[in-house]
Amino acid sequence: MLKGRNLVDPEDFTLEELESIFKLTQEIIENEEDFSDICHGKILATLFYEPSTRTRFSFEAAMLRLGGQVIGFSEPGSSSVAKGESLADTLRTVGAYADIIAMRHPNEGAPIHGVEYCPVPLINAGDGGHQHPTQTLTDLFTILDAHKRLNNLTIGCCGDLKFGRTVHSLLKAMSRYENVDFVLISPHELQIPDYLMDELKRKNIKVQEEERLENVIDKLDVLYMTRVQKERFFNEADYVRLKDSYILDLEKLKDAKENLAILHPLPRVNEIKIEVDDDKRAWYFRQVKNGMYVRMGLIAKLLGVR
Repeated sequence: MLKGRNLVDPEDFTLEELESIFKLTQEIIENEEDFSDICHGKILATLFYEPSTRTRFSFEAAMLRLGGQVIGFSEPGSSSVAKGESLADTLRTVGAYADIIAMRHPNEGAPIHGVEYCPVPLINAGDGGHQHPTQTLTDLFTILDAHKRLNNLTIGCCGDLKFGRTVHSLLKAMSRYENVDFVLISPHELQIPDYLMDELKRKNIKVQEEERLENVIDKLDVLYMTRVQKERFFNEADYVRLKDSYILDLEKLKDAKENLAILHPLPRVNEIKIEVDDDKRAWYFRQVKNGMYVRMGLIAKLLGVR
C-alpha cells in the first residue's frame, strides 16, 4: 500500500510498488475519463522554492485532471518564506490546508528534513542537484512504454553526466533491473561522479565510457540526451573539440537501431536538432505528457483513492 507514503527518493519504493504505479498510469492513459473525478474534494499544494515550468505545470495539470484542486506558490517571495518562515513551519501550515504536497527546493536534502514535519504525503519535485524522483518515474515509464520492459536493455546517457541530477537518478533507478548495461557518453570533464561509478561497480553493472556518440549509437536501446554546458569546461579549446559530438541529428541516427528511444528531460538548447522531432525514435515530447500521467498515478496512489 502506498497510501500516506512520501516520495523523496526513487528507491523509497520497491520495484513491485513502482510497477503498480506504472500499471495505474497505463490505465489512466487508456481510460482517462474514468479517473476524472477520483480526487474530488482533494487539494494538492505546490511549493516551488525555485523556478519550474514542466514539473510544476504537470503536477497541477495532473491534480486538475483527477478532479482535485491546487494551491501553492511558484516562487517563495510571494509567501511567508520571504518573512523568514522556516521550512518546517511552512509544511506544517500548508499541510493543514492540503491533502498532499509537491515541493521543489534548491537545498539538497530539504525533503528528507521536510517529511519529519509534514502531516500529509510529501513528493520531492527536485532538491538542488540531488534527486528528481518524479522525473525518474517518468523516464522509467517512458522506457517501459517504448520497449515494454525495463530489463535487458543498453542505455546510453549523453552530455553533462557530472552535474545532471536526472542522469544520476536514472542510473541508480535502472541499475535495480536485471541485465541493464550503461554506455556513458561525455567529455572527460563531465563524466559521472566517482561515488556513482563506484556504486555501479559494486552492483556489477556493465559500464562503458565513451567520448563520441557516433562510436556507440548503434548499440543503444535508449539514448538519454542532456545539454553539454560550455561553462563547465576548463578551456574553450576542449569545448570546441567536443561540442558537435553531442548534437544529435539525422546523420548520427543513420546507424542507430530502428527501435531506439530518444529521451531528454528538457529543456533542450541545441543538443537535439529540430529535424529529429519527426523521427519515430524521438520520445521526448511523449515523455513530457507521460510525466503528467505518471504524476496522476502517483497522486492517486499516495492519496489512496485507487
